Amino acid sequence: MGQTVPPDSTGKNEAPESNKSGNSFGAELWDWFKTIAIAFCIMMLLNVFVFNLSMVKGESMEPTLTASERLFINKIGYRFSDPQRGDVIVLKDPSDGPDKKEFLVKRVVGVPGDTVEVKGHILYVNGEAQEEKYTDVPIEDPDMEPVTLEKNHYFVMGDNRHFQKSKDSRRFGSVNKSDIVGKAEFIFWPLSEIKGL
Repeated sequence: MGQTVPPDSTGKNEAPESNKSGNSFGAELWDWFKTIAIAFCIMMLLNVFVFNLSMVKGESMEPTLTASERLFINKIGYRFSDPQRGDVIVLKDPSDGPDKKEFLVKRVVGVPGDTVEVKGHILYVNGEAQEEKYTDVPIEDPDMEPVTLEKNHYFVMGDNRHFQKSKDSRRFGSVNKSDIVGKAEFIFWPLSEIKGL
């Protein structure tokens, strides 16, 4: 007599197993999609309200910053405190003209109430000559008459003090706090240049 084969081993039950596997793959793919979408939304919200990653363009902040370096910008800190002298900040370009950019990176050298002037190619704040270790030459541009800063206004300059290498408050005037995007906390790229600012 021939051997009987149990119904379970005929292969008739293989199709449902295949469908189950397909359903499992689809569910897993959907879970991955949701996770990526949520992470993307969180990153976008953080980018808008908390931090930003920005690339240096131009040479106005040399020798501190050079072109193509990447900066981590803290966008939330100035909601709870005010910019201080020495802070490196990102601001909306308040100037007009063909060389207007969307954003600028500059250093705060004067805060509300300060009197800022350039005399004998040296920066003075409230009558005191400033020791600027982040620069490599005296100011080569013409001297500037004293300017006293109003409430919520800041005087910014580029660290590059060579002749006409920085478009800053000497050209477009003081900057309103509302135009300051955030504080540049550190360089994160390239890896060889990682450092705080």
